[in-house]
Amino acid sequence: MNYNEALDYLKKASERGSVLGLSRIIGLLRLMGDPQEKVRMVHIAGTNGKGSFGAMLTSVLKSAGYRVGGFSSPAITRVTDSFRIDGMEISEEDFAEIIGGIAPICESMEEKPTEFEVLTAAAFEFFVRKKCDIAVVECGMGGDLDSTNVIKAPVLSVITNVQKDHAAFLGDTVAEIASHKCGIIKRGRPVYFGGNSEEAYEIAADTAKKMGAELFLPDYSQFSWSDGSCTLNGTDITYKGEKLHIPLLGTYQRENAVNVISCVEILRREGVDIPVNAVHEGLAAVKWHGRFEVLCREPLVIYDGAHNPDGIRCAADSIRRYFDKKVVMLIGVMADKEYGLYADMLGELADRVFTVKPDNPRSLDCNILAETFRSKGINAEACGDCSEGVKSAYEYAAEKGLPLIALGTLYMYRQFTAALSLMRNA
Repeated sequence: MNYNEALDYLKKASERGSVLGLSRIIGLLRLMGDPQEKVRMVHIAGTNGKGSFGAMLTSVLKSAGYRVGGFSSPAITRVTDSFRIDGMEISEEDFAEIIGGIAPICESMEEKPTEFEVLTAAAFEFFVRKKCDIAVVECGMGGDLDSTNVIKAPVLSVITNVQKDHAAFLGDTVAEIASHKCGIIKRGRPVYFGGNSEEAYEIAADTAKKMGAELFLPDYSQFSWSDGSCTLNGTDITYKGEKLHIPLLGTYQRENAVNVISCVEILRREGVDIPVNAVHEGLAAVKWHGRFEVLCREPLVIYDGAHNPDGIRCAADSIRRYFDKKVVMLIGVMADKEYGLYADMLGELADRVFTVKPDNPRSLDCNILAETFRSKGINAEACGDCSEGVKSAYEYAAEKGLPLIALGTLYMYRQFTAALSLMRNA
């Protein structure tokens, strides 16, 4: 099977939709020899912050000398970037070989696995083949019924935070959503909770008690930062008197770094050797796309994959921190998000909003999105597809001398960066 054939097979699997339950992935992995039981795993759930947390922790573990696997979703550019070794994307050849080996097993099953289940199984097999010492694995959605939740004894389970998102699958309240995410807590294995919701914390504490799992929380008394700790050159925090630099932008990266450093301490207790210099070097070297990422400086263009109310709130906080003037925004969202809230959250920061419809079957029509902003008295223009929107927004931002901030979904990242590159090279 070559790369294109692997993509064709995944497209076929995607037609099965998203079907909750673990029976198919358990059956598939059993037929594959249970690769998920052959590599140590850190398992991550949470509404926001999973990707940045995973990238930071991977970089730290790599600096400590470990061979680190990674699995994250959604894919930001193409499917292969969900699979990583030491932060580097899997090759097309490796990807095709792994999918080619799994496909016949899937087809032999009475109930065929879904696309995400195939990808999850491929990730576990990938880690084994590449002889990873440890892997950092993100849940796709929720926790208890997510196909990654076949990890029986993780080195550490992590719940970055719990906010409202994916209500159709996870519930309408924070408590309902937390109950799903806390499903990754395993008997006798440590769990870290980094969120600030008291309601979610109570669910986590109760679940951990029932599972005999030690629950850890961040100790903010060990951390500090100044008003100038977030700049367009990165993020600085101080831990136990030592200054640490993270090149990632966004005010929320301070909390992500606190979570990572706190988890490093837990991993040390679990026998993972992580020297102090590895924390400094790993955080300073981390790379991650689509989270308040500066794509160009003249004019300044930033992409942030904020896609739910808490993410939009964090993006708004970052815009206020970095800029003392209004910004131009390009926004595309999925129709199942609470987009009606976005105008109130972003409106005072926007000089003008350009709305687009990302190339995804779940996307919201750009005219509907534009009207939600106009109804709040915000200057908004519907642009159709992403290419048209990038051209209009980029030219307007350059003319006005204002920053351009793109946000709303990570599914739009590849289209946006491709259109931006064409604009700048024209």
